[in-house]
Amino acid sequence: MESLPDRLDRDAPLFPISTAARLAGMHPQTLRTYDRLGLVVPTRTRGRGRRYSLRDVARLRLVQYLSQDEGINLNGVQRILELELRLDGLQKRVEELTAELRAAHAAPPGTRLFTASSSAVHLGAVVRTQRAIGR
Repeated sequence: MESLPDRLDRDAPLFPISTAARLAGMHPQTLRTYDRLGLVVPTRTRGRGRRYSLRDVARLRLVQYLSQDEGINLNGVQRILELELRLDGLQKRVEELTAELRAAHAAPPGTRLFTASSSAVHLGAVVRTQRAIGR
């Protein structure tokens, strides 16, 4: 008998709308409304059926908590979700920059860490153009 994986992919579209609604404690029509408003947009099957991931179900619960328990309107909830997505991206960028900094600190003594010109900053073998620096 095959064993189950140690970790489930939180982004795998596993659940039809009825199961996702039950897991989130909502009516399926609420999920359709949230999909239409862009709050939680599930993956679609070839037949256009909705498939929700574990991440989608967690997001549904968050939307419900913010709107019902905290009294935030759906436009406010949308803004909060957008800001969380942006924060996640920024946190990933910090992790990338931290790894680059660690690599620079681990370089042998006397190694040039970076050089700069008017158009680019050179980090070892990595070249960052002015456009990338301004992000």
